[in-house]
Amino acid sequence: MDNKKYLGIIAIALVLIFAGSYFANYFHTSAGKVETERVYFDTDRGTLSGILYLPDGVSEKSPRPCVVATHGYLNTGEMQDLNAIELSRRGYVVLALDMYDHGHSKAENGYTGSFMHFWPTAIWDAAKYMYEKPYVLKDAEGNGMIGVMGHSMGGFSSSMAVHHDEQSYAEKGHRVIKACLSVGSDYHWTSYLGLDTEAAVKGSGGRIQGKICAQFDEFFFNTEDAGSNTVVKKNYVATNNGKIFLEQENPKPETWYDTKDGGKRIVYQPYEIHPWNHFSKTSASYAVDFYKTAFEGYDKGIEHIDSKNQTWIYKELCEFVALIGFFLLMMPIVMLIIQLPFFKKAISGAVTPVAVGEISTGKSMSNLFITIFTILLPAMLFPTLMDKNFGSYTMIGLTAVGAITIIVGLYGLLRSNNKRIRIASGIIMLTGVALVLLTRFPSFVMGHTFSAPTTNQIAYWALICASFTIIFAGMAFVKENEEKGFSFASYGLKHSLCGVFTSLVTALIPIAIGYALLFLVDKIWLVDFRIWTFAIKTFESHILAKTLPYIAPFFVYYLVSGANIFVNTNTDKMKGIKGYLYAMLLNTGGIVLYLVLHYGLLVTTGTALFPTQSLSSILLMALIPTLCIAAAYTRYLYKRMCNVWTAAFLNAILMTLMTVANTCVYYR
Repeated sequence: MDNKKYLGIIAIALVLIFAGSYFANYFHTSAGKVETERVYFDTDRGTLSGILYLPDGVSEKSPRPCVVATHGYLNTGEMQDLNAIELSRRGYVVLALDMYDHGHSKAENGYTGSFMHFWPTAIWDAAKYMYEKPYVLKDAEGNGMIGVMGHSMGGFSSSMAVHHDEQSYAEKGHRVIKACLSVGSDYHWTSYLGLDTEAAVKGSGGRIQGKICAQFDEFFFNTEDAGSNTVVKKNYVATNNGKIFLEQENPKPETWYDTKDGGKRIVYQPYEIHPWNHFSKTSASYAVDFYKTAFEGYDKGIEHIDSKNQTWIYKELCEFVALIGFFLLMMPIVMLIIQLPFFKKAISGAVTPVAVGEISTGKSMSNLFITIFTILLPAMLFPTLMDKNFGSYTMIGLTAVGAITIIVGLYGLLRSNNKRIRIASGIIMLTGVALVLLTRFPSFVMGHTFSAPTTNQIAYWALICASFTIIFAGMAFVKENEEKGFSFASYGLKHSLCGVFTSLVTALIPIAIGYALLFLVDKIWLVDFRIWTFAIKTFESHILAKTLPYIAPFFVYYLVSGANIFVNTNTDKMKGIKGYLYAMLLNTGGIVLYLVLHYGLLVTTGTALFPTQSLSSILLMALIPTLCIAAAYTRYLYKRMCNVWTAAFLNAILMTLMTVANTCVYYR
């Protein structure tokens, strides 16, 4: 009977995956009216890739204006779906670009491995590539009817592309780029390359230019005295840089202004945060309106559909359906394969829920305090650990905690004759050593081994959170259960070496099947599984090698997290959905509270909870669904396998691969 249930769930998952992907492709191609394909092209700096959108009727005899659109730091070209779909369905040629060392692109030459290497020329290289295409429109003088646009870092790249184009114009006598729309970016980072607001205005060359400046942007559009407090409400048109850009003393948003060099400029200020720009119907409508004005007079073949008439969100929702199918597929596959003789070794035995009062968790106010503290601690430590400021008081305090933990663990080793307590004390002592090393010496340093910058930060945070979980759980158990000692079975950790290996193999199989389906869907329909920034996407082969070093630290995190979930939810009071919700609370409660307070204060008062934490807070958004799914997998599997090993392997490999494939990874 159970096998029929599992096969039924697999059937439902496959229907969700294939139906969702089919309809995602339907909206991606505007009901088949736009041809899409992934293209690769070599440049002086490496290989760029992107999705090319060719509307019906586009040809050498009937060329169209083109828009090159790209993503921000740590994202991929799919984050430009809203602009690519809405512009292509209106008749524009679009290239949704993966920046160097993001997505399917990679940098192979020049100074790689730093933030400043991949965006200064990426859009310019792509614009030159598209300029050579016969189906891209040029005017009588050979000037390209190409618009460039990008979000955040992609906005920097777009601004730099105009700068490079103007330099090229002095030599070649024609311009490649007609218009530029930067989204969620100003000239802060380009100023390090000599392109500040004034230089950009002087070198505009009469182009049509615009900016989408979210009122709650976490990074840019700051006043001159903002300092490092960037997570505050913005009004770009009122700043000096906004006035310089628009060449007006008292400019207004959403108003076109003629410029001295014969161009036009506009600033849009949606009521959004930075990452919402690429998931916003408002921002998408601004892009459509902008390019309608920018290519006025060159719009033969362009269908002027109202900018608020949008279909990209349906593609996103269909991919979300496929994403649900992908995650739904994992558990029934595991349950079927562990019935095979070899894979039965992944099962430790039968789980017996413990009556409340028999274990320490939840037994006293001290344990309740420890539980609440461990839920909140990841969020409390997040800002400090993301910055890796070894000289901060918080980091010094963490080192002191590690040193005290070493002493406590050593004391337990020397004092007790109980074997289990000695094991627990030894683990506590070693965890203290690890905490001291992590907080005093650099780890996850950018280089050949750890080459994904923000994944390094998250792995570092995860290990320190795991360390504190071990310390608190170990001390509480030793203190209140001296007569019982430390039992690995109480935490779902008891397993034979053969069982651990079998758990690893068991975890690999559903992941391999899931990704095989993803690559098949990509091959047939050129879509993936996603919602907003949370995505399961295809990758180039080198990503596998780049993922491997991160699996070990994340495995430690998910193993400890799983043990914490096991001991706290394997009770007679945590049956059914209640146990799953509590498991998710243990994993994400503090993070959710952090984001609610952080952004709640930003919207209500104009200043965020941590006004200096811009990128770090955004990273937490995709962590919430990741950790919720991991918690659900852990709870589901331990109830059926009496251990957390299979869940830890599955979560570590799947979530790490998903993370690395979706972010910036330095190829060299």
